[in-house]
Amino acid sequence: VQLQASGGGLVQPGGSLRLSCVGSGLTFSNYNMGWFRQAPGKEREFVAADSWTPRITAYYADSAKGRFSISRDNAKNTVHLQMNNLNPDDTAVYYCAARTRGSNYNDPTAYDVWGQGTLVTVSS
Repeated sequence: VQLQASGGGLVQPGGSLRLSCVGSGLTFSNYNMGWFRQAPGKEREFVAADSWTPRITAYYADSAKGRFSISRDNAKNTVHLQMNNLNPDDTAVYYCAARTRGSNYNDPTAYDVWGQGTLVTVSS
């Protein structure tokens, strides 16, 4: 079981990036997905997540609301994080993760599988 995140890079303030996370060895539709990030010297924090039961729902950290969007393609075992209007505070390593639980979407300990992370740097 593996998650592979990609799409990070250097972007100017106000720019956009689309992160992708591809899963292998797992049935994607059985998992709820999440994105977390960790900036240097800081703890890992919740960014966005989805939940499939009882209905499809997306959740966002306050810092991400209105700028980030989580989406998935179960046929391709892929989840995306579209990030718009980025600012230097968004600089971090971004991790995707999968959980079977429907609740505790913002709790890292609720996740069963983690990707390796992709670095996002927002700088002029």
